[in-house]
Amino acid sequence: MVEAGAETAEQGTRPGAPQPSRSLPPTAGQTSAEHPWPVRLLTMKISDYVAKMPQVWVEGQVVQATRRPGTTTAYLTLRDTDVDMSLPVSAHVRLLDALPGGLAEGARVVVRASPEFWTKRGVLQLQATDIRPVGIGELLARIEHLKRVLASEGLLDEHRKKPLPFLPRCVGLVCGRASAAERDVVRTASDRWPGVRFEVRQVAVQGASAVSEVSAAVAELDDDAGVDVIVVARGGGSLEDLLPFSNEALCRAVAACRTPVVSAIGHEVDNVLLDLVADVRASTPTDAGRRVVPAVAEEVAGLESARGRLRRGVLRLVEAEEAGLRALRSRPVLADPRALLAEPTRTVAEARERGRRALEGRLREQAGVLTGLAASVRALSPAAVLERGYAVLQTDEGQVVRSPQDAPTGEWLRARLARGSIVVEVVDDEDDDEQFGDGDG
Repeated sequence: MVEAGAETAEQGTRPGAPQPSRSLPPTAGQTSAEHPWPVRLLTMKISDYVAKMPQVWVEGQVVQATRRPGTTTAYLTLRDTDVDMSLPVSAHVRLLDALPGGLAEGARVVVRASPEFWTKRGVLQLQATDIRPVGIGELLARIEHLKRVLASEGLLDEHRKKPLPFLPRCVGLVCGRASAAERDVVRTASDRWPGVRFEVRQVAVQGASAVSEVSAAVAELDDDAGVDVIVVARGGGSLEDLLPFSNEALCRAVAACRTPVVSAIGHEVDNVLLDLVADVRASTPTDAGRRVVPAVAEEVAGLESARGRLRRGVLRLVEAEEAGLRALRSRPVLADPRALLAEPTRTVAEARERGRRALEGRLREQAGVLTGLAASVRALSPAAVLERGYAVLQTDEGQVVRSPQDAPTGEWLRARLARGSIVVEVVDDEDDDEQFGDGDG
């Protein structure tokens, strides 16, 4: 094998002979497309680096344990409890035999191990030197610590919890495969409201894949616009069986849902962190079926009760209005409505009579004045003078003749009389004293 930085043997210079190879870069940062490392060199360097790492304590869940007959080595797969990541672990069988009750798949353990890198397969694995199970007390302490962390972030606050819809169009149900929890939820909800529709996701609710499968199912139903409420249901079990529902990753996935989530895990005495994070906690799967939909019989009875109360209220209101109307009609003013107008009518009639008398007196007074004025006008009128036998003489030009000088002898004059006019000729003039002295006209 060629070491990094080593020179190859000197090659010949004859035509067609291989050209001398260059030295390998001593570090990874000095490699390039023209000067790469071979795979064997990289794996050896990784192996050397991993071999320098100290032993480490690591916690996980055993998802697979294999013991081959006739060998002293057992092979485990240790999985992270929050994310889908795992590492192979090899251990002496005596470590497994020393555990109380042995080592079952799904158990949580703490392993002290040395990292090893297998160069031929390019695989990193752990060589265990000590294996210790995680006790119930330790699990409870960790759950309590996680509870305080979630509470400090406000994920357990009541004000962030979403109310359930009165009548959901579709209920999303996350449950185990062919589980009693599914039957309890579906049967109870269908009995209460026969038209309810379910979108069921059957997943693992126990074991290594429970957290990832439940989280994925919840996220899928939350993205479905037709699902109005999500129910996560599982039957009862031991603390270890219910651990996935106190997992931080699952709790945060449920807290991030836009759709209301109902937690129905185990029985009344079972307490998991999902109950605190979910919007509604149901004591059992059957209780969840009662909570997500209303009961038809109860709603019909409530509707009939409301209609009865409304009918009685309307009747009471009508009766009160009728009584008020009767009281109004019994009043004298409404018994004889014309009585209300009698006094104003009498007042108007008296006012009209006073006005008529005042007008008649005024007219009589003014009639006397008018008669006197008419007599004066008649006395002063030229027509009255003409009525006494006088005449007004006018020349052809319309001038009034006032003296004999205005009408020479032989001139024709028009004489206006009281009724009509005549034409006369001046034949002579006389003295006024002679004319009026003897009384002849």
